[in-house]
Amino acid sequence: MGLVCLDMEGVLTPEIWFETAKLFGIPELEITTKDEPDYDRLMKRRISILKDNNIGIDKIADVISEIEPLEGAKDFLDSLRRFTQVIIVSDTFYQFAMPLMEKLGFPALFANSLEITDGMITGYSLRTNPSKVNTVRALKSIGFKVISSGDSYNDIGMIKESDSGFLFRTNEKIRSEYPEIPAFYEYEDLFEAIKRSL
Repeated sequence: MGLVCLDMEGVLTPEIWFETAKLFGIPELEITTKDEPDYDRLMKRRISILKDNNIGIDKIADVISEIEPLEGAKDFLDSLRRFTQVIIVSDTFYQFAMPLMEKLGFPALFANSLEITDGMITGYSLRTNPSKVNTVRALKSIGFKVISSGDSYNDIGMIKESDSGFLFRTNEKIRSEYPEIPAFYEYEDLFEAIKRSL
């Protein structure tokens, strides 16, 4: 009984923070979990930048409404879901992700929650910590063979905890640091690797 866990941003959708950085002209928001392995430090920095620039949840929601899934992502996801269960396991937030889930056909999503006061993001709450690793452990504990894929530092634990795991469209730094993890760039190659693992 197999189950696939996929990261969202960078694997199925563009990076929300990167798109926000481009729109508002704030290069500091371009830093993602591909660059910064300490998620708490990264989020505190993002929240501080948003506060300093008076960017609230409504402005970010406007950015997200314009984001489309990566080319081929929905077809890839639909193909996977024809023969196995898929869960999107992401360190994003439900408040950000739901418009993108609609565009992907509403796959199951395990994410985190933002704390919002007067329209401004003031903090965040993790579903569990470490969320991706704990998710895989829990799924394995109830009898699933878990295959996972992601692109960033925050996906490495999930990939290593899984029965099989793959990097997808990661950067060269991460790929060189983890040469033991197979890495792919095209959806069809990742699809075949997952199918073989299952």
